Amino acid sequence: MERIQSINPDRIRWCCDDFGITPEQLAADVGISPASLIAVLAGEAGLTFNQLSKIASYFSRGILFFLEPGPVIEEQVHTLAFRTLANQKPELSAKVKVLIERVEQQREIYLSLRDEVAGDDLPKFSPTDLPANNVEEAAHIVRRWLDLSDRNTFDSYRAALERKGILVFRSNGYSGKWQIAKDSPILGFTLYDSECPVIVIKKQPWDTQQTFTLMHELGHLLLHKASSIDDDHDMHAHQGHEQEANAFAGCLLVPDEFLAQISDVERPQAVSEYDNWLSGHRRAWGISAEVILRRLLDNGRLSPQQYAAYRNWKAESFKAQDEGSGSRAYRNREPIHIFGDTFVRTVLDALGEQRITLAKASRYLDGLNISDLHKLESFYAGL
Repeated sequence: MERIQSINPDRIRWCCDDFGITPEQLAADVGISPASLIAVLAGEAGLTFNQLSKIASYFSRGILFFLEPGPVIEEQVHTLAFRTLANQKPELSAKVKVLIERVEQQREIYLSLRDEVAGDDLPKFSPTDLPANNVEEAAHIVRRWLDLSDRNTFDSYRAALERKGILVFRSNGYSGKWQIAKDSPILGFTLYDSECPVIVIKKQPWDTQQTFTLMHELGHLLLHKASSIDDDHDMHAHQGHEQEANAFAGCLLVPDEFLAQISDVERPQAVSEYDNWLSGHRRAWGISAEVILRRLLDNGRLSPQQYAAYRNWKAESFKAQDEGSGSRAYRNREPIHIFGDTFVRTVLDALGEQRITLAKASRYLDGLNISDLHKLESFYAGL
């Protein structure tokens, strides 16, 4: 079988270093003999087209990337936003790195379609002015800017951000290229862009868990005007930008007028009863009990010991739960859950105007087959 000899071995080495893996691990993952790959890296052998395709797919690169002469210039390969996230979390897994780049590519697709398909009718990002060094007031302004009602769900919060020109992606619950692995500590990230920022949220067992992450990332976006990637530790930070993003999320989701509705007299003694105590409020506001308790803590209405006891009890409760692997019962609607209504409508509008082919629409919408793509069109048409 004919082998390609003009492979640039330094580019394979660079990709291995970028992913934090060894050439031996790469060989094992793509099904190539380690000895064969070592020979390629030494410039003593080539690869078949199929083998090189596997390596290119593994690193989410084009085949030509590995045939180009010269060293890799990182600034040309990775965007500033990507490098920002990688520097914040040097231990990022290869899959998360690929996901970040995939999200950036999806944004470019959206922007190209937005300019072609009724671009003036689609929301443009134009953030409101916020005061410096006053997170609570900033949250109050943003809540009005988003035009939030007193009753919300994750979906309504997400829709409010999309109306302001912010794309909101959510990873899916099953194994695939749009999943943040269940064992990954990453809960979400923000890709700042003055024209079209993107917030990505990890799929969680309950929507209320995702809501706080969404508003935490919005805090980075509006307060800090920066890209950020966050794990559970960041969601409970007590200093720096992470603390500001947490305070912003809490004040936006539970403003003072909401706190005034909660009766301290009715608070039960047992922390295991806190969820029931706050059930009406958390369901109306679309948030977890912990978000409310954190606001009560910050306002001196709950002791640190009570808050810590609740978190410990909740953590033990989570251990006994099976999150499942996500349902594929409505495959045709999965792109809406992953990419949001704005992105999906834009792709379908482009398809309807014959600006893109069925094959492209399928690729843009998580590889939907043609049958499911037509079902998605019918869903939006109300048929």
